[in-house]
Amino acid sequence: MNSLDRLLKEVRACHFCEGLPLGPKPILQVGSSKARLLITGQAPGTLAHETGITFNDPSGDRLREWLQIDRETFYNSSLIAIAPMGFCYPGKLKNGGDLPPRKECAPRWRDKILQQLPELQMTLLVGSYAQNYVLGKGTVTDRVKNYKDYLPNFFPLPHPSWRTLAWAKKNPYFEDEILLELRQKVKEILR
Repeated sequence: MNSLDRLLKEVRACHFCEGLPLGPKPILQVGSSKARLLITGQAPGTLAHETGITFNDPSGDRLREWLQIDRETFYNSSLIAIAPMGFCYPGKLKNGGDLPPRKECAPRWRDKILQQLPELQMTLLVGSYAQNYVLGKGTVTDRVKNYKDYLPNFFPLPHPSWRTLAWAKKNPYFEDEILLELRQKVKEILR
């Protein structure tokens, strides 16, 4: 068993967050040290928890649409790794939406996983939790608008939930300019 396989076995056996509403069930996609693109979001939702497949929900459909890649490519772990800030579904907020990812998960696992992905060319930082962890405090709107400041290593994106539809209407440059650049960069990386 190689070091990546050993690490993934350890991650998948993690029960550090035993008190979660649906129980611990680490969900990530890291199957090959050859992955060239890393997608880092917040944490799996309920549908991802049920199926054990990250971004297996309408947010994932929207993200794949933004990237203009199909499910087969998106879930090809030799090309794309998906490692959220929290690997387990954190539960619901009282007013709807999901709770933030558990704070213990990323410090416990992120660097170990990144060490196993030497061929990464870019990381998509999807939403505020991933961006704040990697880049420090800031706003999603400012980071997305100024995405070039973070290239070539990082590409900040809003979270692809339904709430982003209203945000995108207020910020038309996202669909008119930034998504075009994102698609081109992803296409080059996955080629």
